[in-house]
Amino acid sequence: MITKMKKLIFLAYHKDYQSFLNSLRDLGVVHVVEQQQGIIDDTELQDNIRLSNRLGSALKLLENQKLGKVVPNKTGGTAQRGMDVLNQIDTLQEENSKLAQQLQNYAKDKVAMQAWGDFDPTQLQNLKTAGYVISFFSCPESAYQMDWEKEYDAIKINTISSKIFFVTVTKVGQEVDIDAELIKLPRYSLTQLNSLYLQTQEAIVANRKSLEKLAADDVPSLKAAIQKLNGEIEFSKVVLSAEQAAGEKLLILEGWVPAKNALTVESFLNESQVYYEMSDPTPEDNVPIELSNKKFFGWFEPICKLYMLPRYNELDLTPYLAPFFMIFFGLCLGDSGYGLFLFTGATLWRIFDKKISDSMKGILSLLQILAVSTFFCGLLTGTFFGANIYHLDWPFIQKMKKAIFLDNNDMFELSLILGVIQILFGMVLKAVNQTIQFGFKYALATIGWIILLISSGFAALLPQIMALDSWIYYCLLGISAILIFGCNSPGKNIFLNIGLGFWDAYNMVTGLLGDILSYVRLFALGLSGGILAGVFNSLAVGMKPDNIIAGPIVMVLIFVIGHSINIFMNVLGAMVHPMRLTFVEFFKNAGYTGGGKEYKPFKK
Repeated sequence: MITKMKKLIFLAYHKDYQSFLNSLRDLGVVHVVEQQQGIIDDTELQDNIRLSNRLGSALKLLENQKLGKVVPNKTGGTAQRGMDVLNQIDTLQEENSKLAQQLQNYAKDKVAMQAWGDFDPTQLQNLKTAGYVISFFSCPESAYQMDWEKEYDAIKINTISSKIFFVTVTKVGQEVDIDAELIKLPRYSLTQLNSLYLQTQEAIVANRKSLEKLAADDVPSLKAAIQKLNGEIEFSKVVLSAEQAAGEKLLILEGWVPAKNALTVESFLNESQVYYEMSDPTPEDNVPIELSNKKFFGWFEPICKLYMLPRYNELDLTPYLAPFFMIFFGLCLGDSGYGLFLFTGATLWRIFDKKISDSMKGILSLLQILAVSTFFCGLLTGTFFGANIYHLDWPFIQKMKKAIFLDNNDMFELSLILGVIQILFGMVLKAVNQTIQFGFKYALATIGWIILLISSGFAALLPQIMALDSWIYYCLLGISAILIFGCNSPGKNIFLNIGLGFWDAYNMVTGLLGDILSYVRLFALGLSGGILAGVFNSLAVGMKPDNIIAGPIVMVLIFVIGHSINIFMNVLGAMVHPMRLTFVEFFKNAGYTGGGKEYKPFKK
């Protein structure tokens, strides 16, 4: 359900504004409406946002470092140390870029010197002082001319891939005019380049170790710096969100507070020298949304939030999607063994992780619920890690088979029946939503469709209760037609209502069948997962070698690896496809619009 909210308007004197905001932040329950004017142009705020992005990138860099056996520091850090760490990281990153560029240059120079051998380039300067110039050239073998040896004292040094590398020895001032590529060599010998290359590699390793040390010691300090800076950013945004009045002497601020905290806020504001007004929201207000579902339903809130939050004046569908999602997940995974495995894993995690967060507890609780659903849905087909437990001749198992076993045809029909139930339930919720948002008369057309679909279903499937040619069925058809075609758009022309009714009927007829058939995926995913699990079992038994030691080892390895792959793939599918059915079929037929903004109280 959605928490009831109260609207607040504050009027503060400009000199008391910042101290008032500090007190309001300490209170920590008021959602302040942020205005955009002034925020974009505020230089200090933009600088802080850029700094926050730099800190976030630095934190991500450190968290991605491989620490090996080093135990990271998990104790608290300081924001000041975090800023120092940021500067150190910037320095190390800049140094690493330079070293990487140097290493690349040395590698190129080493390749360039390979053809000429290992010699000291400084000796060339001694020759030049003595009056001789050594020039380095290369050309294809076919272009090399023997006359160069007589005219310029050309000497072949190397031949690589039909390419000749040679030098000319000429006197200072003599011009060398030959059709070949003049090569400028590095200023280091091959030995020196190898040494420099190794030194640079060692410097890069030392640079990386410095980063690893920071990652081991100072991640908490970076987090502390980010937390402090984000608090300052939020405070600045709130400061800039006020509207000025009375010649900039008064500042007006708008906010929202949960109705359950209204008395606390009123008491605080009465003690503050601030004028305020508290009122109920109007339909035009964009009220922040806080979901307040408890226990079982609260565990499904993250799924609803993945789509979008509801608006303040519509139903929160979280409690209504929860039972369906739980059943759909179980049918898609459809293996009692997998359900037992997931439940055991989630339970052990909760027991042995002493520092588990509240959000993680909720996720693990959701996983336990879904695992229980998987276990019982798996009993419908008798699948346990790909094997069929109903092949066992145990009396208890055989009694359970007679009571709950469903074959493939039954599972196919069950999927369609669940689809019809959820879609009809969604239409009921749509009628309730329309009544809450606009009034009962706007829900009459939806009620007409509900009456038509339910009565037609009874007439087709249970003729002993209501036959297709009975007067009761005809009366219900007449009522449905009046509601669908006469109340489609209250307040508009009757002919426009009829036209819109036909358009609505076209969309309903073409869309409803596709929506129902979408639920076949519940059967198909469970069936495919069971078949794949059985294949891995067959591989484990069939591919084991005929050896008393190696045979069981190979069989267990194939079994574990195969079922691990299958569990990963099927859990992913069992999450995605029920979400698809929820977000598309159920939300659409429930008339869910969403688009609410999350309630975020202004606090430290």
